[in-house]
Amino acid sequence: MDYQTITYDLTDGVAVVTLNRADKYNALTTQMRAEIEHAVRTGGEEARVVVITGAGKAFCSGQDLGDRASAGSIDLERTLRDEYAPLLRAIVNCPVPTIAAVNGPAAGAGANIALAADVVFATESAYFLQAFTRIGLIPDAGGTYVLPRQMGMAKAMGAALFADKISARQADDWGMIWECVPDAEFEEHWKSKAAHLAAGPTAAYAAVKQTIRDSWENSFEDQLSLEAREQGKCGKSRDFKEGVLAFMEKRPAKFEGR
Repeated sequence: MDYQTITYDLTDGVAVVTLNRADKYNALTTQMRAEIEHAVRTGGEEARVVVITGAGKAFCSGQDLGDRASAGSIDLERTLRDEYAPLLRAIVNCPVPTIAAVNGPAAGAGANIALAADVVFATESAYFLQAFTRIGLIPDAGGTYVLPRQMGMAKAMGAALFADKISARQADDWGMIWECVPDAEFEEHWKSKAAHLAAGPTAAYAAVKQTIRDSWENSFEDQLSLEAREQGKCGKSRDFKEGVLAFMEKRPAKFEGR
């Protein structure tokens, strides 16, 4: 695909998908959603970690209401079903770890696309905003699913009803994201963390993602059985043998990866 609204870079096993409509605060259009989905799926096939970030001052300001003649003409149900859902599935079901490097404000669907990633780093000056009720809508793009799971019911309900800004520091304190990072250190930090994952045991990471996500639907006994099955697979891998050998030899492990 010839990308027009994003950029895609693959270096040393790290695929970086950059939302690239800085003049529009990376607001989402139909084309942009399709390009992000394609890039994430491509990264899942050829990289060992996928990073989503934004160009300019914002991560993503949400739906570009000017993408149609007017906000009232948008078929929201179709848009969510046919455009947002495939994108979110691509992020959640990506076979390698996904990172959202939130470099600035993340609002509306932009916030929830970030929160769909496995790990979220946010610069200290960033914020998250469930802006939907400001225009008479409910949180979408997976927001009603991820928010109560990451923030708890009370915080999720308040965030959705009041549509107040949640600073990156608050998001970190509330368990909404993995880490809030000072602005001056942000890019170097997320790149270092992405490199760490790119050098890690890819198959084990895939199993971690699957087992943790499945835990929401499983009973305790079901989860114990799932852990046993997945651990059995990992225990037969070359990465496990290499990890143990490296530990015994007191050296960094060299995992096989893809």
